[in-house]
Amino acid sequence: MKNKIRWLYVILGILIFICLGTVYSWSIFRKPLEKALGLNSTQSSLPFMTFLAFYAFLMPLGGKLISKYSPKIVLIIGSLLVGLGWLGSAYSKNIFMLTVTYGVIAGSGVGIAYGVPIGVVSKWFPDKKGLSLGILLSGFGMSPFVTAPIAKKLIDIYGVFTTFKILGIIFLIILIILSLPFKFPNENININSEGFYSLSPKEMLKNYRFYILWICFAIATFVGLMIIGITGPMGEDVVGIPSTTMALYVSLFSIFNGIGRPLFGYLSDKLGASKVILLSYTLIFFASLSILFFNKGSILLFVLSFIIFWMNFGGWLSIAPTLTSKFFGPKYYSENYGIVFTAYGIGAILGNLTSGLAKDLFGSYRFVSYPILILIIIGIILSRFINKTSNA
Repeated sequence: MKNKIRWLYVILGILIFICLGTVYSWSIFRKPLEKALGLNSTQSSLPFMTFLAFYAFLMPLGGKLISKYSPKIVLIIGSLLVGLGWLGSAYSKNIFMLTVTYGVIAGSGVGIAYGVPIGVVSKWFPDKKGLSLGILLSGFGMSPFVTAPIAKKLIDIYGVFTTFKILGIIFLIILIILSLPFKFPNENININSEGFYSLSPKEMLKNYRFYILWICFAIATFVGLMIIGITGPMGEDVVGIPSTTMALYVSLFSIFNGIGRPLFGYLSDKLGASKVILLSYTLIFFASLSILFFNKGSILLFVLSFIIFWMNFGGWLSIAPTLTSKFFGPKYYSENYGIVFTAYGIGAILGNLTSGLAKDLFGSYRFVSYPILILIIIGIILSRFINKTSNA
């Protein structure tokens, strides 16, 4: 009976993450907002960048709240902020207001809520961490498959600001209802799968593997979120894909983003840290090289490379939590992963700034390939040291 009940949290978590993961459909909102508010490429990235930063930096707070209050209460708090942030965005008259409502308020809500399903599922599945977390997180990655076409249709019919209002109301109702069943199992597991006692956040910060994992996660996030943010404009402006078709491709990419989570979660369990990181980075390296060869009509090359980008970014949303639990144990998992997740925020800020500057300074998103290639080489070198004292 216990095994059946624990899968309920995975299913509910997937539905929650489909709502929260609508942030990955930002490229669908970007051009209509540029037209409505008269924004350039750098300005239109600010709400998305701010959303991701607050999402990441509020994760540690979410971890602390989970240790003091029930998962249900923390999820409801986060859900209220998410819904109100989207609703507030409907009334934004300029980029500053939109950055506050969408970026700060909704982003904070996602940051507080995000760690709850992960923390709950992690404790319900001590025997299948990578796989269970990967399946759970597929909801966040595959969200644009559901939300991008819906958002595109709503924008075409009602306009971008009314779309914010409609989605805000939907998220507010659905998220609060789905929050109600969440709770931790009664058992308190204190030893991780490698037989070591769990490390507290202070102890984790003294462990060299934390810093390697943090940097590798930041690099993967820099690449993934930058690519996600420019998928629509890259396809339309560089490759010449119509906007309606581009929305369908975003949905396709989100499927692979979702597939990457259970796939790399499973590989994290089976291959260990250094091998799974090397595999991911190698795929990203070759996808980055392909950007240099994009031209009008090179649709197949664009689709294949962006499938790799989206799948690997999704994969890192399983690799990072799985390795956090494996290296530092389950007892302080929510707090520890909240700290590790700050790498996501740094990657979000730097990635979006880089893509916007590349477009505004050089006239094309194609130039993002160069910083990606440099960072991936650095990440591959660092990852060679992550198993120095571990059998992971």
